[in-house]
Amino acid sequence: MNYRLIKDKVAGQLMAVLTVSALLLVVAMGIGLYLKSAPILSQHSLWTLLTASDWQPMKGKFGFFPFLMGTLSVTTLAIAIALPISLLMAIYLTEYARKVFRKCLFPLLDVLAGLPSVIYGVWGTLLIVPLIAEWLLPHFPAYTSGYTVLAGGVVLSVMILPLLVSLFIELLSSIPAELREASLSLGATRWQTVRLVLLRKSAPGLLAAVVLAVSRTMGETIAVLMVCGNLAIVPTSLLNACYPLPALIANNYGEMLSLPLYEAALMFAAFILFFVVLLFNLASRIVLRQVSR
Repeated sequence: MNYRLIKDKVAGQLMAVLTVSALLLVVAMGIGLYLKSAPILSQHSLWTLLTASDWQPMKGKFGFFPFLMGTLSVTTLAIAIALPISLLMAIYLTEYARKVFRKCLFPLLDVLAGLPSVIYGVWGTLLIVPLIAEWLLPHFPAYTSGYTVLAGGVVLSVMILPLLVSLFIELLSSIPAELREASLSLGATRWQTVRLVLLRKSAPGLLAAVVLAVSRTMGETIAVLMVCGNLAIVPTSLLNACYPLPALIANNYGEMLSLPLYEAALMFAAFILFFVVLLFNLASRIVLRQVSR
């Protein structure tokens, strides 16, 4: 009996140590990125770095505003495209589709979720970019390239679609069948049951799934790098090129590290991305707690 209690206590302490270690790892990452970006923060104010639009590293000018707006534009467009499609797909698969169809589609979603991001980037370069350049841009003579915010948003929306569909299906499937049966027995249609019962019941989980998708979208690198054009400009239209933060880091890290301030600027870009994702997740947790209450 004493041996079992000791083993149980050791297992509990080990899991506690692993949990604290995971939390400390996140803190260590943030501190490390901040220390690496300290040289540029000592020469430029935080406000100047975040609001300036002039990016000329060789002249000591580091304006991150175009990269922030590029990241925000692509992420917002990707979520706007993927969210309604994935939610409707999940509702159909859980409430309307036949079992045979679900069995055929679920493995396909797993395959799409497991594809490397470079595959989506190549697909976007070979299909989405030419479609935009040949079919859409002729109606807008001011724009000349298919490498746009629109291309990045479409590619990223397809990337996160399997993730969102899988999460939404898990949430909707976890709702007790008694709630559906009670709603239908009162005379509600199936769509009314979905809209007024299932979606309301699963609202906190749906919000958490969207937050996870946003975090995945903000940090995506290769696919965005291949289709967004990589121009350090503030996008004012979906047909403008953009330069998200992950693409900036991937394109330039390792090439100009002989310039300490340039390296600090890239580390500051990574720190911005880390801080934004962390802040977004913390804010979503607060919202989830309020919704649950």
